[in-house]
Amino acid sequence: MALNTLLAGIIETGDCCTTDGCCAPGPVIGMAVERAEMLSQLFKAISSPVRVQMLDILSRHAGEVCVCDIESQFTLSQPTISHHLGVLRKAGLVESEQRGLWAFYFVRPAALKQVQGWLAGLATDKRG
Repeated sequence: MALNTLLAGIIETGDCCTTDGCCAPGPVIGMAVERAEMLSQLFKAISSPVRVQMLDILSRHAGEVCVCDIESQFTLSQPTISHHLGVLRKAGLVESEQRGLWAFYFVRPAALKQVQGWLAGLATDKRG
C-alpha cells in the first residue's frame, strides 16, 4: 500500500490529530499577559547574582539597610550598586526611603510572595 493511500485512510477514519474534533482539547494559556510580564520582570531583576545577594542582605536584616552598608559588602562602584538597586526597585522587589543624604532600602514582601505563589503552583502535581 502506498504511503499516500495509508495516510488518506488514517485521516478519513479520524485516527489522526490533523482532523477537527478527533482529539481532546489542547493546552491553553492560563495566565494573563500582564501577569506574565510582571513575573518576567521580577525574574529578570533576580537574574543577577549581585542582585540576589542584595536581596539576601535586605531580607536578613528585617528592616531597612542603608545604601552605604550595602555598598560596603561589594567591590563594585557606587554607580553600579545604584544601578542594581534601581533594577530591584523598578521590578517592585525593594523600596527605599531617603533620610538626609542616605537612602535606606527594604524588601517588599508582597512582591516576593507573588513569585513564591507562582512557583508553588508550578510545583503542584496536577496530573490527578
